[in-house]
Order: sequence, then C-alpha cells, then structure tokens
Amino acid sequence: MEISILNMYQRLRDYHVPVQVLDEIFSNESDLKTLSDSWKALEDGGLMGDEIAEEVSAVILDELEDNLVQSLSDDIKK
Repeated sequence: MEISILNMYQRLRDYHVPVQVLDEIFSNESDLKTLSDSWKALEDGGLMGDEIAEEVSAVILDELEDNLVQSLSDDIKK
C-alpha cells in the first residue's frame, strides 16, 4: 500500500471511522479514488493532514448515521 494511502487510512481510523468502513472504502478503487481526490482538494485548499482527516471523517460518519437511520426506518416499516 502506498504511504499516502496508508497515511489516509491511519488518520481516518484515528478520527473514529470504523475499520470495517475503511476496509470497504480502501478495497474499492472508485471509492478510494473519490477519497484521494477529495483529500487532495482539501490539501490544495490549505488544510493539513489532521484537519483533513477530521473533515473527511465527519462526512463519513454523518453518511453512516444517515444510512443507519434509513435502515432502522425501513425495518420499522416492515
């Protein structure tokens, strides 16, 4: 694994993104490209590693929460 990719993985893990979610993202080329492109855009915007990880992890965790709420509401409807 490339050092920059390993760095992203470790930083996101440090910001409480579950390992299972990271493994899923990092094993999918399309998801990994999206993450890498987003990370680079934030770097180009002047953010540093931990700031980027904090921003990206917030998005991932929000998305996970939205999916959990949706799946729970689907279960209630059944």
